[in-house]
Amino acid sequence: MRYSTIQSHCEGLISQFDLIADERKVLLQKISDYIQRKIDAGMPVQLMYVCTHNSRRSHFGQIWAAVAANYFNIKNVHTYSAGTEATAFHPNAIAALREIGFIVIQENASKNPVYSVKFGSPTDDVSCFSKTVHDPINPQSDFAAIMTCSDADENCPFIPGVELRVGTTYEDPKAYDGSALQNEKYIERSFEIARECLYVFSKLRVKN
Repeated sequence: MRYSTIQSHCEGLISQFDLIADERKVLLQKISDYIQRKIDAGMPVQLMYVCTHNSRRSHFGQIWAAVAANYFNIKNVHTYSAGTEATAFHPNAIAALREIGFIVIQENASKNPVYSVKFGSPTDDVSCFSKTVHDPINPQSDFAAIMTCSDADENCPFIPGVELRVGTTYEDPKAYDGSALQNEKYIERSFEIARECLYVFSKLRVKN
């Protein structure tokens, strides 16, 4: 990992694993176990984070899971995000990531731009834009779906090709848009998701 700011955040969040409730750790362990089975079988790990609009929480999940895999040196991990409908990567989520220390570059001009999120070497860049679970850029088989909001979990009852589906829902920072707490709540949600992604990858055993 090249960016010392992101690495420092990881170290701080790892020291806060005690903030994760025990019942939450049970859910997160399911994701760890899934990844471990893939690693043991020598297969690629595909993780898709899903929320309603693929604009905030699901992108946080996609990005921080990639960071966590990098931090713990877990190879052949591919992270994705999706929604039950496509909108756009929300500017408030992008602003929070930039404030945390990520470099976020807009790659094109459209109503739903593609962004490159950088935290390490160029090969670690995460490509983010809003899309549905059926978009061809997302895996269509052999993947885990991590549902980051209850609305998507309820309104997307069936995801074709999924091997594991886990509902680790988070409060939507959208509730604070336009308020004095907006930036604080977006960063808080980003770090909450980051902490749990790091916890998931901290439980893995990698053969030397």
